[in-house]
Amino acid sequence: MPTPPGTEPLKLLVYSDNARTREKVRSALGKRVHPDLPELSYLDVATAPVVVSTIDQGGIDLAILDGEATPTGGLGLAKQLKDEVANCPPILVLTGRADDAWLAKWSQAEAAVPHPIDPIQLGEAVAALLRASVA
Repeated sequence: MPTPPGTEPLKLLVYSDNARTREKVRSALGKRVHPDLPELSYLDVATAPVVVSTIDQGGIDLAILDGEATPTGGLGLAKQLKDEVANCPPILVLTGRADDAWLAKWSQAEAAVPHPIDPIQLGEAVAALLRASVA
């Protein structure tokens, strides 16, 4: 069932120190990840302190954190957010490889997708997390 017109876009925070990685995420997901979900809006973030303060302020529907970001990786950042922020939104981490899924579990992220970014895999994971959070 299509989303009614006028529905507020879902806000995704995309964290990576690499602008190209952020662009790949936005490009893979596009304006709408699935017809039954609202449109997406993006907030690009390149530093961990901005991620923490933004998540703490609220209003983010999903955070996508690059596990390969430096100097603060998305896995440790996810763990920090889950431990410290009340009402933390769902988090998806981009891992260095599929075998790093155990690190994502440790970080308390709800989902993990390995680099290189597969648009179908990322889209399915994001749609599942958004459906669960807006339900």
